[in-house]
Amino acid sequence: MTRPFLPTPASPLRRRMIDDMNVLGLKDKTQRGYVRIVSAFAGFLGRSPETATPEDVRRYQVQSSKAGVPISAMNARVSALRFLFTKTLDRPDLAKRLIRVSRPRSLPCVLSPDEVGALLAATTCLKHRAALSIAYGSGLRVSEVANLRVGDIDSQRMVIRVELGKGERYRNAMLSEDLLLLLRAWWQEGRKRGLMLHDGWLFPGQKLENHISTRQLSRIVHDTAKAAGITKRVSPHTLRHSFATHLLESGVDIRVIQVLLGHVKLDTTALYTQVATRTVRAITSPLDKVLAAIGDIGQGRHRQTKP
Repeated sequence: MTRPFLPTPASPLRRRMIDDMNVLGLKDKTQRGYVRIVSAFAGFLGRSPETATPEDVRRYQVQSSKAGVPISAMNARVSALRFLFTKTLDRPDLAKRLIRVSRPRSLPCVLSPDEVGALLAATTCLKHRAALSIAYGSGLRVSEVANLRVGDIDSQRMVIRVELGKGERYRNAMLSEDLLLLLRAWWQEGRKRGLMLHDGWLFPGQKLENHISTRQLSRIVHDTAKAAGITKRVSPHTLRHSFATHLLESGVDIRVIQVLLGHVKLDTTALYTQVATRTVRAITSPLDKVLAAIGDIGQGRHRQTKP
């Protein structure tokens, strides 16, 4: 299927790359980004990327680094050019020359259960409360919340079908009884007010045929946190972080949490062990036992030295 977003006429190389991206089902947003990056690379070379050499690839990354390109943008360039060289040009030798930049992982911001309660209590309408509750209560990403349809709520099996997860992976998210009641209340109100189609978006935008945008959800979380007096830097992903951390603190196995979050690697989920303070507090330090033993010995010695 031909994408309408690209300028015409396109070069044969660009057209071939677009065809490759369509075959592999890359999203429009990803395709736009890849095309922009490859075009910029061609501009850097001053000729077609088909003629690129290993030295050209090295010079491009060196220049990007000296120009202060952010790490995320650097890695986006690597992804786009790797696609070009491996899928379109069949030049794996060049793809191997591209180096992804690792960045230090910062600890996620996590709300306490009381702060989550204050956040939900500060919402101004049932729609907002339902959206934020499903982000926290099921650990969904903001894009997953935005893309939910009414039919994704499976009350028979008590799961939420996530069909547009990261990497186009499907999974089932948890659905609690209280969350189901809240979603039903929102569905009934939305239907009465004519805001929701029978099997349309669970959280429609201004137009019923469109779902709420991730930007709008982010703004809702930010404004609601401010109204609740929460000074932490809160985003929709904060609710997902809090979901995982609170489950871990409650004793849920980390591999179960991995499945609920849709993480491919356990290392990603393991990050929450660093912010699960209740879990840390529940552990008895080996120092306690040592100090207790020293204390007993010390008391015995002290008694022996008394006249």
